[in-house]
Amino acid sequence: MALETRTNAPDPGAGGAAAGDPALERQIAGLDALELAAGARRGPLARLWSALWPMLTAVAIALAFWQAVVWSGWKDPWVLPGPADTLPIFWDQVTSGRFWEAVALTMRRALVGFSVAIVIGVLVGALVSRFLVLRRAFGSLITGLQTMPSIAWFPLAILLFQLSESAILFVVVLGASPSIANGLIAGVDYTPPILLRAGKVLGLRGLLLYRHLILPASLPSFVAGLKQGWAFAWRSLMAGELLVIIGDTTSLGVLLSQARELNNTADMISYMIVILIIGVVIDQLFGVADRALRTRWGMDVD
Repeated sequence: MALETRTNAPDPGAGGAAAGDPALERQIAGLDALELAAGARRGPLARLWSALWPMLTAVAIALAFWQAVVWSGWKDPWVLPGPADTLPIFWDQVTSGRFWEAVALTMRRALVGFSVAIVIGVLVGALVSRFLVLRRAFGSLITGLQTMPSIAWFPLAILLFQLSESAILFVVVLGASPSIANGLIAGVDYTPPILLRAGKVLGLRGLLLYRHLILPASLPSFVAGLKQGWAFAWRSLMAGELLVIIGDTTSLGVLLSQARELNNTADMISYMIVILIIGVVIDQLFGVADRALRTRWGMDVD
């Protein structure tokens, strides 16, 4: 009888004590209800505010630091104007048609160059990750190209293509494609072996294995590679527009160069702020893609 009683007793290690305690069950249920209610109360405006207030705080801190440097008298006001002198000029710039024509040309160059870099990076990354001989031959070369300063390519680009759009595109592609290729290679390398075995059991071979298993599994690293590739492409483009001025075309780099030549610091800082804002916006777009990917994979806990 004693043995039967011990056999039927709840196992504390298996959660039997919690299951047999109604008070504890009510407390746990109450905590779950509070957590669900807190998540349900977060509407779209609350989510928007939670995303905006850290950025607004960072902007306020940056402006305060900028103004403090100006008040310190480190540089003359005509060399380093303060926010009160620069922001009105910034507003005048962003409300002018010439400014938006320059932004349109710069963004067109960036999107074309980045698109070409994606095609080349995906092709090179897929081949290098698939064939061991190519990995040994070109793996270190791709990393070396990624670490090479983009401005070092411009003498060769100007020699090959003269002062033309092709010279700028050449440097943008060379700046971005190695990062994209390395992102894909890293994603393929870290694909769990159990997934590969499962895919082969299901009959996936060759291109089908890449299309339906390896590429989807490597998406997190690939998205990180795309984000890094965009950063390199944007930096290469800004350097190119400062060095390669084509005829009477007007881009953000040309406006920045003209402001520097005229010693117009307020205009120059305004264009730098625009370049920074575009970089932040693109980063937010990559953040949306990353959050969508994590949600799809069940890793978004917010």
